[in-house]
Amino acid sequence: MRELPEELVLPAGSVPETFTGPPAEPRDAATVVLVRDGASGVEAFLLRRVTAMAFAGGMTVFPGGGVDPRDADTSVAWSGPSPSWWAGRFECSVELATALVCAAVRETFEESGVLLAGPSGSSVVADTARFASARAALVAREMSLAQFLAAEGLVLRADLLRPWTNWVTPVEEPRRYDTRFFVAVLPAGQSADGVTTEASDAAWQRPADALADWKAGRRALLPPTWVTLAELDELGSVSAVLSSSRTVSKIIPKLVREGGVVRVVVP
Repeated sequence: MRELPEELVLPAGSVPETFTGPPAEPRDAATVVLVRDGASGVEAFLLRRVTAMAFAGGMTVFPGGGVDPRDADTSVAWSGPSPSWWAGRFECSVELATALVCAAVRETFEESGVLLAGPSGSSVVADTARFASARAALVAREMSLAQFLAAEGLVLRADLLRPWTNWVTPVEEPRRYDTRFFVAVLPAGQSADGVTTEASDAAWQRPADALADWKAGRRALLPPTWVTLAELDELGSVSAVLSSSRTVSKIIPKLVREGGVVRVVVP
């Protein structure tokens, strides 16, 4: 894995001055790195979280969020690698693997409007605008992903996702997440809109440009986002991303205080 640059420090006040333990229990979460081939290589879809958010406020991130208990519903119509396959890749239970994949699809739809599902196991919807009311109901937790897919006769396309990595929030932080990262290509005919109350803006950007914006102070990035963007930049194209051989292991960074800043160190 790439080493984190020395300039990558956490925002002031984001971590308590002293840590007395015990550490908070990490909440399971899923993040999806949406990619597409642009005119000058691979591009990623990025959201800037509103500053008022309790976790990672103001940070630039990929779509994602915490697992909802209803994401483990086994009644969902499913196409692609089985939950047991995902459980093996993420080294977790089959029940959690089901929930993680469903959370990945649900959160991507909620935060970007991109839906990794179709009328059959070999198709994907080309226009998600007609599901706007269902999208709002999912955000409000008035409907589960399984209920939405069943009502619309849609099949979850697990084969459109690729396992990427697994980051766990450092033990010193009050809010912790055990986040599994997925990669997915923007389906043909769909567009990512970033219409979510959790983001102040959204855009497709080349990884190199996003990293340059971070370097210039125009974007704030957490370590997992920085590393993922650096990896995408090195790969350069969607085909290279999809063919990349990945071994998913749990990464738990440590925090080191140096003067007035908090630096993140990956063991």
